[in-house]
Amino acid sequence: MGDGVGFGVGFGVGFGVGEGGYSAVRPGTDLSRYARDLLRVHDAVLAGDRPPHRPRALVERSWTRVLGLGLDPSRANARDPVPPGELERRRRASGLAPVAADLLRIAQDAAFLLVVTDADGRILWRAGPTSLRHRADALGFGEGALWTEAAVGTNAIGTALVEAAPVQLFSAEHFEQAQHAWYCSAHPVHDPRTGDLLGIVDVSGPALTLHPAIGALVETGVRLAEAQLWRHHADRLDRLRRSAAHVTGTARGPLLIVDDHGWVAHASGVSARDRIGAPREGVPLGVPGLGLCRAERLPEGWLVRPAGPHTAITATLDLTADPILEVRGEGDPWRTPLTRRHADILALLHSCGPGGLTAGQISHFLYGDAAHVVTVRAEISRLRRTVGALVATNPYRLAAGVTLSVVRV
Repeated sequence: MGDGVGFGVGFGVGFGVGEGGYSAVRPGTDLSRYARDLLRVHDAVLAGDRPPHRPRALVERSWTRVLGLGLDPSRANARDPVPPGELERRRRASGLAPVAADLLRIAQDAAFLLVVTDADGRILWRAGPTSLRHRADALGFGEGALWTEAAVGTNAIGTALVEAAPVQLFSAEHFEQAQHAWYCSAHPVHDPRTGDLLGIVDVSGPALTLHPAIGALVETGVRLAEAQLWRHHADRLDRLRRSAAHVTGTARGPLLIVDDHGWVAHASGVSARDRIGAPREGVPLGVPGLGLCRAERLPEGWLVRPAGPHTAITATLDLTADPILEVRGEGDPWRTPLTRRHADILALLHSCGPGGLTAGQISHFLYGDAAHVVTVRAEISRLRRTVGALVATNPYRLAAGVTLSVVRV
């Protein structure tokens, strides 16, 4: 970009809405004039010249990323649409499938397009007036197409994925010239149970029809979708509770009935939280109030019960080649590969004994100083997702009842 990818300083006050703002234009803006001004900024920046105004901070960051990818703004870059069969498979697998129809109804009798993507930026559903759908088809903005920054440059969907935040773009804030005739307003949708990103809801239309209420409309739609997903979750737990009634009515002792993500549908003999760790077949599970537990598969969920006071968990960490952990308890033994870092942590906890170690002490052992505490905590969190309740916390140590042997070269 001429003097480098950075935009430099001294181009005057930030253009359009201030940094951190979601809306692309202020209320009362002359959209035609603003679109012409943005086009001059866009063309100057891409030519490596000094723009008359500095773009919004969000747009500046995105253009910098896209220019580093070598995309061509003068043509339609690859959209890579998937075939119909793959599109249907992705729709069925999407966590947004239960609410997609309700979201698309927002676009009934509207003057805009509404699209729903998956977490990869792939368009799964689209609704809107026929005339706009035809214009979008010519742009490659159709079902099955990939709309990430890496694929099509700065656009609300792809930029929202990178920024992990709502994004609205107007006219020449888009990188590709073919997108300048559009506005786009995108908002991420998250799974209310786990916080995981499920996809993006985007409203798009002709640039000069952008209304200040569009952003609020998209946000409201997303909030309603997330609330509906939570209701679907509650309904699933209720079905699980009913389907497991024959178990809860006959089993003795404390127990939990949970779904695949560890959400509790029923608790008996224990004051349970809303959620425990996600169960896995044959993997011991630590549950507050119950201690070391085992999980048994049910048709629609899991039965979680204490492993018993005499249950011993023995494990072998094999370091003679790529690290492998084998665990033996009441059920059949199970094996899992470990990363070298996770194997190092497990071997370290084995050597330190029941007293355990703090995150700072583990950082000293692994990195030579205490500056990597956050990294250590993240690594142990990932390790515990792999090995279940074998590792206890506060301090970090092998859980009570776990015997580990380490086989070295």
